[in-house]
Amino acid sequence: MTTHLYLASILHFPQKTAQPKQDFSYIKDGALVTQNGKILATGQANDLLSQYPEAVSHDYRGQIIMPGFIDSHLHFPQTEMLASFGEQLLDWLDNYTFPTEKKFANPEYAAKIADIFLRQLYRNGTTSAMVYSSVHQCAADALFNAAKQNKMLMIAGKVCMDRHCPSWLQDTPESAQKESAELIERWHGKDRLYYAITPRFAPTSSHEQLHALGELAQQYPDVYIQSHLNENLNEIDWVNSLYPEYNGYLDVYDKFNMLRPKAMFGHCIHMQEHEWQRMSDSGASIAFCPTSNLFLGSGLFDLKTAEKYDIPVALATDVGAGTTFSMLRTLGEAYKVGQLRSEQLPPLHGLYLMTQGAAVAQGLEQSIGNLNAGTDADFVIVDPHFDELTSLRCEEQSEIQDIIFALSMLADDRAITATYIAGEPVYRANT
Repeated sequence: MTTHLYLASILHFPQKTAQPKQDFSYIKDGALVTQNGKILATGQANDLLSQYPEAVSHDYRGQIIMPGFIDSHLHFPQTEMLASFGEQLLDWLDNYTFPTEKKFANPEYAAKIADIFLRQLYRNGTTSAMVYSSVHQCAADALFNAAKQNKMLMIAGKVCMDRHCPSWLQDTPESAQKESAELIERWHGKDRLYYAITPRFAPTSSHEQLHALGELAQQYPDVYIQSHLNENLNEIDWVNSLYPEYNGYLDVYDKFNMLRPKAMFGHCIHMQEHEWQRMSDSGASIAFCPTSNLFLGSGLFDLKTAEKYDIPVALATDVGAGTTFSMLRTLGEAYKVGQLRSEQLPPLHGLYLMTQGAAVAQGLEQSIGNLNAGTDADFVIVDPHFDELTSLRCEEQSEIQDIIFALSMLADDRAITATYIAGEPVYRANT
């Protein structure tokens, strides 16, 4: 087995923490050692060069190795509709999303877009993702197949919806349960792939469908669950009219047995006090999607309250209402959301939400999200000198948090030198 040693600065968060701006590891003259898809060690470059003299050396000095970025909420069928002219959420779904997702009934088309989708993730430094497919089983198969080719850790699910969408996108309670179960058996826990039971959101699932999916969740207690929650005020009014017997939006998912650890809910902007508490008690997590929330005018996520209730939060792009595949740009927008709420998001805190914090939210911190020995060798090499302006901004900075902040404001895919998954390069700039 070949051992590889990468020379660069090393930045990560070794453990779960409520204080990421303090509990980080940064080695300026560092090295990362990998073998057989796993991380063997991180440390001072001179020490590891002596310890592993036989290792193949890769010189990225002046750049930063970080854990691969984790995107915890995005829609692969919406890749081609990124930057469609703005609407509010419900009109945007009707006018753009549903017509686009119709195309994914064709397995060849789904496979084509899956390849493009993953290439966009890799070139932006994203090595793991929690993904919504379309309603079509073949599209989910195409996505899992594409991820498997590069040993990518991916959580994904077939969207389920049996009402309030075009008839040509509807499934049924029975077909949603059956096809999701087949996908679970085919993919969940195979290689580095995991399944998420995926009702799109409460308005597009009948009581009967949510009941069927709740039964499935009880049958498979180790699978993930993902959906949308409290994104838009009109959406919330709609949910309350469709489910008047429940105590708010979250209670709908709760009563149908979908509120638990390994459940990730996108947005959660307009939460009631009792919903914060119930989500905290349940162990469920939140995907914070700043570019999407700003693009659709949905509102400003209250990160401070989520963390007060000790709810795990992960940063996410939410492509295609989200406006970029770049987690670095998404980090910059998360900072701006905080500013609009008169709450500062320190740069290392934000970086935590797209690495170790996201892994914690998904229950995967033993495998990804950090650079600890024994974890999967998913990492990204980021160049703070990728262009003249960013280089000028970073060259005199002695504090790593200042460099990360500059990258969050100025960087995008151009700053990504290379992306590695399970120790193998899946993207290299200029190749």
